Amino acid sequence: MKLKILLIEDNRTIGQQIVTFLEGHQWSVDYADTGELGIQLAIHDCYDLILLDLNLPDKDGIDVCQTIKKQAQTNVPILMITARDHFDDKAQGFYAGADDYLTKPFDLRELVLRCQALSRRQQLHLDKQLTIGELVIDVAMHQACRNQIELQLTNVGFKILLLLAQSFPKPVPRSKILHTVWGDELPDSDALKSHIYSLRNVLDKPFEKPMLKTITNVGYQLVTSNE
Repeated sequence: MKLKILLIEDNRTIGQQIVTFLEGHQWSVDYADTGELGIQLAIHDCYDLILLDLNLPDKDGIDVCQTIKKQAQTNVPILMITARDHFDDKAQGFYAGADDYLTKPFDLRELVLRCQALSRRQQLHLDKQLTIGELVIDVAMHQACRNQIELQLTNVGFKILLLLAQSFPKPVPRSKILHTVWGDELPDSDALKSHIYSLRNVLDKPFEKPMLKTITNVGYQLVTSNE
């Protein structure tokens, strides 16, 4: 099981120990020493698992966890690693969206076991590939094809398309798209229209029949080409 992991840990000595040990298992590990950098990496890339320290220099780990859960491309599992070992601390972490909790100090071998268990659990609930008529979306590879032609999507375009595909055949309200893609930092009022326009140019314009449909006063919906 080869995993792509993001470690968010401000202590560089501990971070290097964890990275070295996990890479010894042939896993790919990205490292962030601040909450802000961790959020940016989590949002703009796809990971199998995130290891998150609660005590960060710029942001509280609880806030980082909540932001990642709202804005990441997929519902990536988050394993909190921290010296906070009281029940209330653990409860707060789980309420924020954490999938597991490991207190410091810990055996690195246990960390590996927990990573493997979380990854297996996550795979049971994720469709690796979504197919809707001519459209095929590879969630893990962050790619989409129509009629076997790869679509050149922006990061936001892919997020919107994936959300529409996961909700198919139901329409997705504009408000849900806004909050899923941008979280609490909502863009200008015309930003969504602009991204929908760009998505249509890639998804529909080169093909005979459109798949992206506007539902007046509601939002947007994917339809198959024979509808």
